[in-house]
Amino acid sequence: MENLLTERIKDHLYYIGVNDRETQLFENMWPLPDGVAYNSFLMTGEKNIIIDLVKVNTVSSYIEKVQEILKEDSLDYIVINHVEPDHSSGILNILELYPDVKLICNKKTVPFLKTYYGIEDNLIVVSEGETLELGNRKLTFYMTPMVHWPESMVTYEEESKTLFSQDIFGGFGTLNGAIFDDQVKFDDNYYSETTRYFINIVGKYASQALKALNKLKDLEISTICPVHGPIWRKEPERIVKLYTDLAQQKVKDAVLIIYGSMYGNTERMAEAVARGVAKGGITDIRIRDVGKTPFSYLLAEAWETKGIILGSCSYNNNIFPPMSFLMEELKQQKMKNNIWGIFGSYSWSGGALKRLREFTEGNKCEVLERQPEIQGAANEEELRELIQLGEDMARAILES
Repeated sequence: MENLLTERIKDHLYYIGVNDRETQLFENMWPLPDGVAYNSFLMTGEKNIIIDLVKVNTVSSYIEKVQEILKEDSLDYIVINHVEPDHSSGILNILELYPDVKLICNKKTVPFLKTYYGIEDNLIVVSEGETLELGNRKLTFYMTPMVHWPESMVTYEEESKTLFSQDIFGGFGTLNGAIFDDQVKFDDNYYSETTRYFINIVGKYASQALKALNKLKDLEISTICPVHGPIWRKEPERIVKLYTDLAQQKVKDAVLIIYGSMYGNTERMAEAVARGVAKGGITDIRIRDVGKTPFSYLLAEAWETKGIILGSCSYNNNIFPPMSFLMEELKQQKMKNNIWGIFGSYSWSGGALKRLREFTEGNKCEVLERQPEIQGAANEEELRELIQLGEDMARAILES
């Protein structure tokens, strides 16, 4: 009988994931204009095995999918690669239906199951490189700590050469009818949301992500099943390369100017800086208002951009608060491949440029020497200096 709710990935493996078009902010911070998918997988055979679960707000449609495959059969095992609630909070609903199911996890997952859900029983704890024979299926487990929680791991089935990669290789966006990489226009519909997902969620753990990618490099992989985004069956090497490039923070010869302005004067200064960048020979220039652009997108653009110029007005002898918040988030990203420029403005007392300097010095940034600080509206001489700041940035990028 044809499955109406689920999708077969391989003879013994089904996609039972769900789409979430209700949640507006991932982790209550990151915008989801195109929603997000919570991917889950059901492996059938002598034993029935779920790999990864879903968020509780989608669990009713999820249970329908589980039951479409299992019908009257039992569920024997659940593999918990990552216990973050968007992949586990539906667990109590599943345990109501299948109370005898055994949970496969690693030792770092155990306290999370207890503190989140009061679960302490029916646990099978696995370690690095361990293989379990579950009926006629064999699964091997590899620990990937801090990608992006301490208990994160991946699961590999050698027979079908399938990697269940949890958050690694994931991306924002729902799966709209099609679930496979060869069924979607990845560049048009998923590329930007995949890069933003990595940078927002995994970026600060880029070094750990590289370790995880290195650990998996010798596995023969024909299919990658992440917990978000498309299933990679045609070109799994493409998403591996994208994630590797992102983890290495490969940057492009471009300039991102982020400004904070209350009455337009600092915005006018940012425009002058951009003119200088263009005069210096850089063609990829973006200007963003820190008060209007969600920091999710600012972080994503900054990660991939070689030249970053921050300009802010002063506010109560300090810096414009949205810029202060952005700097704290940028600090967490631990970016290493950028050239920075800064400028500040003030009315009666400074503060902005001082804070910008503290940011660049504290994070040991490569920063341009020219750092204009301007009172009120920039005059002709000051506008020339701002243009020169842009030219300095273009020169530094092209000479690096």
